[in-house]
Amino acid sequence: MDDDRRSLPPSLSEAHQEGFDYDDGAGIDFEPYTEILDARETAEWWRAWTGNAALDGTEFRVFGQDGTGGMAAFWLARPGQPLDRQPVVFLGSEGERGVVARDLGSYLWLLAAGVGPFEATMYAPDEHSPRPDARRTEIAERWAPSCRASAAEIVTSARAEFPGFDSLVESMCR
Repeated sequence: MDDDRRSLPPSLSEAHQEGFDYDDGAGIDFEPYTEILDARETAEWWRAWTGNAALDGTEFRVFGQDGTGGMAAFWLARPGQPLDRQPVVFLGSEGERGVVARDLGSYLWLLAAGVGPFEATMYAPDEHSPRPDARRTEIAERWAPSCRASAAEIVTSARAEFPGFDSLVESMCR
């Protein structure tokens, strides 16, 4: 993967810039990368995750992980669309998976609400008490004002648009 394809969109870099505070489970469990994982590392991860040596993970652009090694990625589900229009997914270290945002703009609002990819996948809205983040809200307002929604609305909308994600991933696993 060339350097240009590994660069994070500027809004994502800005939203991830200060990192995240896990705060013993009350914060966001996320370790952002400074660039998208390269093709070789993505292939190694995807083959290990699925147990399928025939796959290379080219449909994902991994940009971070949680504390256990679960990966957050853009899923290239919209052919011909730029990276910021692709859905964001989470693939956990124990097989958890889910679409967490329809696109980068929605993902920025998810972070502003105090919810990361792991939390969006693992908790129902009433099982997690996120802390909204004023700095990330400002970033989302500047980069994606039309995507403003609650964390629950963002996750529900993403899963409704991509209901086959779980089945697709399951079909790739060995």
